[in-house]
Amino acid sequence: MKNLTEGKPIKLILLFAIPLFIGQLFNLFYSLVDTRIVGSTLGEDALAAVGATTTVSDLLVGLLNGFSNGCAIVISTYFGAKDEKHMKKALGGTIVLGIGLSVSISVLCLLFLNGLLRFLNIDSDILSQSRAYLGIILAGLLASTLYNMCAAVLRAIGDSFTPLLFLILASFLNIFLDYSFILHLHMDVGGAAFATVISQALSAFLCFFYIRKKYPSLILSSEDWRIGKEVYRKLFSTGMSMGFMVSFVNLGTVALQTSINTFGTNIIVAHTGARKITSIFMLPFSVLGTTLATYCGQNLGAGKFDRLRIGIRDTLLVTFAWCLGVMIAANTVSPLLVRAITASEEQEVISTATLYLRINTAFYFVPAIICLFRNSMQGFGDSKTPIFSSSLELIGKVAIAFLLAPAVGYVGIIAAEPIVWFIMVIPLIVNMLRNPLLRRV
Repeated sequence: MKNLTEGKPIKLILLFAIPLFIGQLFNLFYSLVDTRIVGSTLGEDALAAVGATTTVSDLLVGLLNGFSNGCAIVISTYFGAKDEKHMKKALGGTIVLGIGLSVSISVLCLLFLNGLLRFLNIDSDILSQSRAYLGIILAGLLASTLYNMCAAVLRAIGDSFTPLLFLILASFLNIFLDYSFILHLHMDVGGAAFATVISQALSAFLCFFYIRKKYPSLILSSEDWRIGKEVYRKLFSTGMSMGFMVSFVNLGTVALQTSINTFGTNIIVAHTGARKITSIFMLPFSVLGTTLATYCGQNLGAGKFDRLRIGIRDTLLVTFAWCLGVMIAANTVSPLLVRAITASEEQEVISTATLYLRINTAFYFVPAIICLFRNSMQGFGDSKTPIFSSSLELIGKVAIAFLLAPAVGYVGIIAAEPIVWFIMVIPLIVNMLRNPLLRRV
C-alpha cells in the first residue's frame, strides 16, 4: 500500500503513474496486435470489420472501466482517512455493482446485436465478420470488468505495479493466441476476439488471487457484505459519474464512426490506424488523469487540501512537455507508424491517417487539460462538472457526424475533435478557478 499524502507531489504522482503507463501501453498492445495480425494475415476487409466495430467495444469497456475507477476513488478516500471498515464495505459494493452492471450490459447488447450493427452502417461485405468479432467481445465483457476492478482497487491503495505484471503476462498470451487461433485454427476475426477475452480473463484471475494473498486486510468478512445505503450511494454516484464521463466521450466517437463507415474501406482502415496511434499519443493524459484521481482522493480523505493544487499544477507542466514531443513525432514519422500498425501500403490510407494525426496533435494541450481536470474533480468529489463537459463533447460530435461530415467528407471528421475540445474545456477551467478546495492553500 502506498500513501500519496506525504512527500513531494510530482515525484509521487510520476512514480505512481509509470507502472500505470506501462500497463496501459500493454493494454493498448492487445488492440495493436489484433490490428496488425488481422491486417497482415486476413486482409484489409477483415481489418475494416474490426475497426468498424471497435468504437462500440471501446464505449462499453470504457463505461465499465470508468465505473471501476470511480468506485476506486471512494475506496481511496476511505484509505486516505484510515477508515478500514468503510473501505472494505466499499470494496464489497464495488464487486456487487461491477459484476451486475457488466452482465446486464452484455446480455442487453447481445440481444440487440443486429440492430447495433445496422446503426453503425456496417457495409454488407464486412457484416458477418463484424458480427462475429463484436459478439465475442460483448460476451466477454465480464473478464475485462473483473480485471479492471482488481486493478482499480490495487491503485486505490497505492499499488500500481502489480496490475502491470499480470497485464504484461496476458499481453504475451494474447499474441500467442492470436496467431494460434487465426493462422493454425483458421478462426478468422473471431479468433482475435477470443484471444483478447481469454487473455483478460487470465489477468483477472491472477490479480484476484494476488490480492487475497498479499493484502489480507482486503479479504471481506460476512459483515463487510452488509454494505449499507450510504456506501452504495457513494459508489454508484461516483462510479456512474466516471463511467458516463468516459462513455459520453466514446459515444460521440461511435456517432462519428457511423459517418466514417460510409466512406469506404480505405478511409475506415486509415481512421482505425490513426485512432490506434492517437491512443498511444494520448496515453499519458489518461494515465496521469487516473493517477490524479487517486492522489486527490487520498489527500481529500486526509484533509491535506494544500497538496491538491500543487499536484495538479505540476502534472499539467509534465503533460504539456509531452504534447510538444508528440506534435514533432506526428509531423515526422506518422507515415511509418501508419504502415507499421495497419500493414497497408495503400497511399490513400497512409496520407489520410497522416493528415488526421498532424492536425489533431497541434491542439493536444487542450485534451491534456481536459483529462487532468476531469479526473481531479472526480477525485475531490465533483461529479457534475466532468459529466457536463463530456456531454458537450457528445453533442458536438453527434452534430458534426450528421451535419458537417456529410457536407465536407472525412475532413469534417478530422476537424471534429479540435472544435469540440475547445468547447468542452471551458466549464472545466471555470470550475477549477472557482473550486473552494483549491483556494485553501
